[in-house]
Amino acid sequence: METWKEKLQALLQRIYHMLPPSLQQFAKFGLVGVLNTALSYLITNVCYYCFHLHEQICNLISFLITVLISYLLNNRFVFAQKEDEKQPWYRTLAKVYASYALTELGGAGLLLFVQERLLGIPHFIATFLNLCLTVPLNFFLNKYWAYRKHRQKS
Repeated sequence: METWKEKLQALLQRIYHMLPPSLQQFAKFGLVGVLNTALSYLITNVCYYCFHLHEQICNLISFLITVLISYLLNNRFVFAQKEDEKQPWYRTLAKVYASYALTELGGAGLLLFVQERLLGIPHFIATFLNLCLTVPLNFFLNKYWAYRKHRQKS
């Protein structure tokens, strides 16, 4: 007899396999993002409360670690490529850091200056709106730029 957990897992797998490949990839990307969000929260607070580091140093450490983890997981499970399609790992990693830095800085500017100050949107709503913009933007930057090998011109 199946338990409710097994039934739920089977249902989720059926739904997942009904999705087009790009949406399956986006779902995997989102799961990596959820894991990294939890890790970021943990790392930031450990750095702040246990090591008594400045808030921005904590954020920087968290960013550096979680983007590296994102690269490792996305490289293996989300944007896996054949060996002949891959560019050098360091180039991909640099592009992943650039992608996340761009959306982080752009999202912070949008949040602080446009949404909160100019439009008066409350912070808790503005941060949600930013996620709705930055998560898909990061997905597209990673998929079509960071992990894409550009062909050499002959």
